Amino acid sequence: MKIAVISDVHGNRLALEAVLDDIVRQGVDATFNLGDLVSGPLEPNWTADILMDLDIPTVRGNHERVLVDYPPDKLGPVDRFAQQQMEERHRIWINDLPPTLAMLDDIFLCHGTPTSDDEPWLDSWWQGRTVTTPDEATVAAKAEGFDYPVMLCGHTHVPRAVRLRDGRLIVNPGSVGLQMHHGSPDARYATIELRDGRYYPSFHVVPYDHFAAARQAEANGFPQWREALVTGWVGAEGLF
Repeated sequence: MKIAVISDVHGNRLALEAVLDDIVRQGVDATFNLGDLVSGPLEPNWTADILMDLDIPTVRGNHERVLVDYPPDKLGPVDRFAQQQMEERHRIWINDLPPTLAMLDDIFLCHGTPTSDDEPWLDSWWQGRTVTTPDEATVAAKAEGFDYPVMLCGHTHVPRAVRLRDGRLIVNPGSVGLQMHHGSPDARYATIELRDGRYYPSFHVVPYDHFAAARQAEANGFPQWREALVTGWVGAEGLF
């Protein structure tokens, strides 16, 4: 069995389409989505339509939560842009997304950690432009009580896999639509394959027309996204 894992599309339809094409070439049995779907100054509605048509198992991210829970005056500029673009069918779909999912008896899906959609698990990305990694005890504590062989998380946009001492695997596939810290604008996702009773993660880097994505952000009034989209070096400060 082989599954693909995507996360943090952030309304970047061009990156999403490139990743979905690459996933087809991987020959996976299923695709799972870890949230933060449309909150980006690009093409939130088109992105939502693609994901709705795919009808794949999807959990909501912290941005989905604020989109349905907060009025426009309580949102940051990017979330406000996405909320204004959304149609009623998108709101209904997002509102119905669960915060977590268990799939195939073996795999647990969340956005941040099993108990929080805005808490990082395998790394912390908001401390300047330096990615910091937590110690073993911190990572293991957040997995306590969730006895799945594979646990999937997103949120931080940093691809990483950790295998706990008891064999449980935690994987962050990175971000489809917005790269930070990598020094590469290419889209990212992961696959996880079950072989001989053990799960093996692989990370994938997919080129797409990031210059066109940057032009979309600029045309929509968010020029600060250009540097992040075309270089992959920029941290999260000031983007949302």
